[in-house]
Amino acid sequence: MNNTKEIKTGRRKTSVAQARLAKGTGVITVNAKALADYFKGHEKYQATVKAPLVITSLDKEYDVTAKVQGGGISSQAGALRHAIARSVAEISEELKKTVKKAGFLTRDPRMVERKKPGQPGARKRFQFSKR
Repeated sequence: MNNTKEIKTGRRKTSVAQARLAKGTGVITVNAKALADYFKGHEKYQATVKAPLVITSLDKEYDVTAKVQGGGISSQAGALRHAIARSVAEISEELKKTVKKAGFLTRDPRMVERKKPGQPGARKRFQFSKR
C-alpha cells in the first residue's frame, strides 16, 4: 500500500489523535495549524511527533494531517506519535518491523488513577487519629 488514505487513531492517557498520511513533502498539520505552531516552543514534543517518520526515513515523503483532542500537550504528542506510527506500519511490512522495534506501536497504558469515595484523592488518606 503506497498511499495511505485511511485514518489511524492513536491514544495516550486521555488524549486521542487521528492521523492521515498522504504522499507529499513532509508537511505536518495538527488541528489546522503547522506542527511548529501547535507545539510552539516545545521542540521535544515536535521531535516526539516526527519520530516514526524520521526513524523510517519518510519525513520528506509524506504529509501528515492530524486532529488531536483531550489531555495535555505531552499526552497529545504521544497520542499523535502512536497514530502516525500506525499509519507508517500500514505502508509496508519492513517499516512495521522498524516502528515496532522502536516501541511506537505500543500504546502507553499509564492512566490517572481514579479518586476513591470518602477520600481526598486517589491514594491520599485522611490522617488517622486513635483518639
